[in-house]
Amino acid sequence: MPYTTEEGGRLNNFANEPKMYEATPPTAAQKRNYVILGGLAMVLVVSLCVVAVSVS
Repeated sequence: MPYTTEEGGRLNNFANEPKMYEATPPTAAQKRNYVILGGLAMVLVVSLCVVAVSVS
């Protein structure tokens, strides 16, 4: 386990901070895929509601 040494020689076993990175914006293909998956999710939810209403 990595230890950090503070002033005065004290040791702490705090976790090391992860490296930071910048998020990249989605590409046009990723945006298109998000829209398609969102549409499919809406169709699934609406069809489940229709089935639930028709059964009850």
